[in-house]
Amino acid sequence: MPVSEDKFFRARITHRHDLAEDLWVIRIDPGGPFSFAAGQYATLGVDTPAKRVERAYSIVSAPYEKEIEIFIELVPQGELTPLLYKLQVGDSMTMRKVSKGRFTLDVKSGRTNHLLLSTVTGIAPFVSYVRSLHNDWKDGRFKSEHHLYMINGASRSWEFGYREEMEKFAREVPWLTYVSTISRPWEDTKWQGETGRVEDLIRKYTDQWGLNGHNTSTYLCGHPQMIENGKGILLRGGYPKEGMKEEVYWIASKEATE
Repeated sequence: MPVSEDKFFRARITHRHDLAEDLWVIRIDPGGPFSFAAGQYATLGVDTPAKRVERAYSIVSAPYEKEIEIFIELVPQGELTPLLYKLQVGDSMTMRKVSKGRFTLDVKSGRTNHLLLSTVTGIAPFVSYVRSLHNDWKDGRFKSEHHLYMINGASRSWEFGYREEMEKFAREVPWLTYVSTISRPWEDTKWQGETGRVEDLIRKYTDQWGLNGHNTSTYLCGHPQMIENGKGILLRGGYPKEGMKEEVYWIASKEATE
């Protein structure tokens, strides 16, 4: 049975920025009122002669921003990203009117530290967290009672979509700590920062930051291998499963966020 069109906006691309051949950022005018919480996702679609192809994408922008920002990785054999890749500023797509997802910041458990682990486009919901909290912090609604510790990984430095923004926020505010790491330094010889996979750095930085399973909630977003390895390390380190959230980006087999 076809889905009723009243469940969709006709969204329009207002901005596009290509970071690499297979990575780009778009900003979208939803075409109507769209509410969401930081960490949720939007469902985007492109109509083909055969059908409408849809996938869920984590939202980078904060709820106070007028446009919706999405960070996308091209999956050459994927069903949707090759179609999205062709779209330029002014082009349109479908967007479901309702946001979804439970990958939101846990502010009720009593754990006031938040360890955010991501690879490439997996940083999207974390940027939304930071932008939202920064807005609340400036307006006096957030008193720094929670601290975010972020480890963001990529193969090479040009795959970081938000490193400069996160470093700027981390310098400005007392509640954000940010580390970026690349796993292929031999392909990026000018890189001066941390090296290794995200999961390789968990023990080092959680010890350095004084994080443990009693005071820290954990969030893993991005490549399934990082999430699997990272969860294992955290569980062995005493982090409770109930204090863990994950959002898998199935790069190899499917593009959906959930």
